[in-house]
Amino acid sequence: MKAQNNANDLDLKLNPKDLQALSKTNAYRHAGAMLFDWVVIFGVIYWCIQFFNPLTYFIAVVIIGGRMHALAILMHDATHFSFLKNQKWNDLLTDIFITYPIFTTITNYRQNHLRHHRHLNSENDPDWAAKLPTQEYTFPKTKQEFLLTVFSYLFLIRGAKDAFALFKRFSAGGKKYNQPKKDYTRLVFYVSVSIILTLTSSWLYFLLFWIVPFLSTLFMFQYIRSVAEHFGELAYDHLLTSTRTVRPRLIEEFILAPHNVGFHLEHHLYPGVPFYHLPKLHTLLMEDEAYKSKAHITQGYVSGLLNELGKLEVVEFS
Repeated sequence: MKAQNNANDLDLKLNPKDLQALSKTNAYRHAGAMLFDWVVIFGVIYWCIQFFNPLTYFIAVVIIGGRMHALAILMHDATHFSFLKNQKWNDLLTDIFITYPIFTTITNYRQNHLRHHRHLNSENDPDWAAKLPTQEYTFPKTKQEFLLTVFSYLFLIRGAKDAFALFKRFSAGGKKYNQPKKDYTRLVFYVSVSIILTLTSSWLYFLLFWIVPFLSTLFMFQYIRSVAEHFGELAYDHLLTSTRTVRPRLIEEFILAPHNVGFHLEHHLYPGVPFYHLPKLHTLLMEDEAYKSKAHITQGYVSGLLNELGKLEVVEFS
C-alpha cells in the first residue's frame, strides 16, 4: 500500500476557505461537550443509587462506559489541539477532566496517536501493529464470533487485558520517544481523589460506578469503534479505503459513536478539524465525485458494519 496519510496525498476539490472555516476551534463547544458527559455520568450514578437493582445497575454501567468513551473522544480531539491552541492549558485541562480519570495522560496518548496518523495501517503504526496479530482483530469473523467478543467485555477480564496492553504501549512509546516527565499534577490529582473518596466513604461507589464500567463497557465500545475504523471489509489500497466513515443511527450515536467520531475517514484526511465540524466536512467532501466514488462509507453499526466483518480483507505492505 502506498503511504497516503492525509488529504495532501489526494486531489480533493475542497475549497481552502471552507477548510479554513471548518478548522476554527470553539473552546466553549468542546467544554460544553465535556460538561455534558460528566453531568450524564453523575446523573446516572445518582439515579442508580436511588433505584438500585440489577437492571438499573446494568443500564448505569452501559451509559457510564459510553460517556467515558465519549470523554476519550474529546481527549482525542484535544490531542490535535482542537480544544485550546495554548498547549499548556489544552493538556492540563484535558488531563484533569479526562485522562487522569481514565488513568493515563494526554502526553502518553499523543505520542501513540500521532504515530498512528503518520504510519496509518502499516507495521510502524503502533495501533495496527498491536492489534493485527490478536484474535480479537483477526477477520473475517461470523456475526456470532464478533458479538461473542463484544459481549465478553462485560465480564471485565478482556477489558483488564486491553487496559494493561494499552498502558504498556503508551508507557513504552513515551520512553522510546523521550517524552518529558510529567510534573506532580497527576499525583496531586490522585491523592486528592483518594482523600475525597475516603472522607465521603465512597470507595464502593468508585468501584461499582467507575472501575467496573472502565474495565467493561468503556473498552467494549472502544473495541467496536476500533474495528469500525480500520478492520473488516476494507481494501487498504488507497487512503479512502484504509478506514471508514460510519453513519450511525440515533441510538448508536449516543451509545457507540459520540461526538461525531463515526466520521473517521474525514478525521484522517483533515485531523485539524474539530469534532463538531466533521458532519459539515463530510457533506462538502461528498460533493467531490472522486471522494464520493472511492470513500468507504458504511450506513450504521448494526445494519452496516456487522455485515462487513465476515468478508475477506486484503492487507499488503510496500
